[in-house]
Amino acid sequence: MKTWITDFMEQFGYLGIMLMLAFENIFPPIPSEIILPFGGFMTTTSDMTIPGVLIAATVGSLLGAVVLYWIGRLLDVSRLEKIVERWGGWLRISAKDIRRADAWFDKYGYWTVLFCRMIPLVRSLISIPAGMSGMKFGQFMLFTTIGTLGWNTLLILLGAALGESWEDIAHYMDAYSNVVYVVLAAGILVLGVLFFRRRQAAGKARS
Repeated sequence: MKTWITDFMEQFGYLGIMLMLAFENIFPPIPSEIILPFGGFMTTTSDMTIPGVLIAATVGSLLGAVVLYWIGRLLDVSRLEKIVERWGGWLRISAKDIRRADAWFDKYGYWTVLFCRMIPLVRSLISIPAGMSGMKFGQFMLFTTIGTLGWNTLLILLGAALGESWEDIAHYMDAYSNVVYVVLAAGILVLGVLFFRRRQAAGKARS
């Protein structure tokens, strides 16, 4: 995949970078950890500039984020509640749980979008719950842009600074990703335990 990505970027320049980042946001298996550092490296071997690469990368990222946001709007909370009311018993999830989660995202969603834009894999998928919660589009774009600029700037500058050693970044990002995934998995596990304990306590209180 790496060779295909770099060949595409070399052939189409800024447009190639923009399209790669748009696809990366929609299809997370395409790694920004390759696209962005290589884009930075290209500024040392061509007439491309760091501001130009940053603009192309950010526009592409935002295009992909917007697509996932509107997919989330199509899968809004009311539709999800209907699905849960029918099938939620199998997962021990109720429509009330969905509303509670939606209320949490309404309260903390903007900051969640900001910080998750700097976490591999999650940075793309966070746009879907943002759309599902009905987050205002303008505010979604603001926080997405800020988080995206931070991520893109870091990896592009590292690629330009390392030059021909730009591929080394991917190894460090793999280690970073693994740590993040372990932390996320632990957090989800803790939240799941707390959730089911609360459900059990509520059931005992009713009985």
